[in-house]
Amino acid sequence: MATTVRTAARKTQGKGVPMTSTRKTALVAGIFYLITFISIPTLALYGPIKNHRDWILGSGGHTAVLVGGFLEVIVALAGIGTAVTLYPVVKRQNEGAALGFVTARVLEASMIFAGVVSLLSLVTLRQHLGGAAGANTAALVTTAASHAAVYNWTFLLGQSFMPGINALLLGSLLYRSRLVPRIIPLIGLIGAPLLITAVFATLLGGSMPPPSWTALAAVPVAAWELSLGVWLVVKGFRPSPITAAMDAASTPRAYQDVAA
Repeated sequence: MATTVRTAARKTQGKGVPMTSTRKTALVAGIFYLITFISIPTLALYGPIKNHRDWILGSGGHTAVLVGGFLEVIVALAGIGTAVTLYPVVKRQNEGAALGFVTARVLEASMIFAGVVSLLSLVTLRQHLGGAAGANTAALVTTAASHAAVYNWTFLLGQSFMPGINALLLGSLLYRSRLVPRIIPLIGLIGAPLLITAVFATLLGGSMPPPSWTALAAVPVAAWELSLGVWLVVKGFRPSPITAAMDAASTPRAYQDVAA
């Protein structure tokens, strides 16, 4: 004779309420967003290579450039991490926009890598040719200027233009889903058109490095990303139909029917 035995699910060991899957997702995404700010020191680390055309002819150390490149590689990977982590959540609001956000992040990371490779190539040229006897110094200086220009333009497109696109895509998703306070994505939605306009003005003007007002236009987008990262780490997602559905899908059943 078959009887149905109801077995209780295993109780949580330890104290406190276990962290939900959506809270873990928010925490990881927030950490990734905060990591993307570690490249700020490159503004100073790259100073010698960007501001001195004859840097390639010198014989001093180049540790600062290597450290800057390492930091930017981390930023590129963290940027992809933000999109991959948030995709399962925001796709429930609009899968097309969520996929666009992932694609934009990958493209941004690719441009960052291209800029880093350009500067690291300069380090290699300096090591092997910069101080070599009989080297064509004029050609080396021209090559160095070319590599620095490549970095400046990839920075403009990768770390100025693409963050504006990302703010439009992710900002609209978070604003409509109310997963975070609306003031946070609103900052990004306001700042993104300003930054994109500044980038296009720089492109049309052909001036490099970009004018100071381009950097000022990036402040709202930077504020949006920083505030989003802090909120996700400290608070997580706000309760919504999206988080409720995800938590319900990931929560194990309290009881299981076992045929004996």
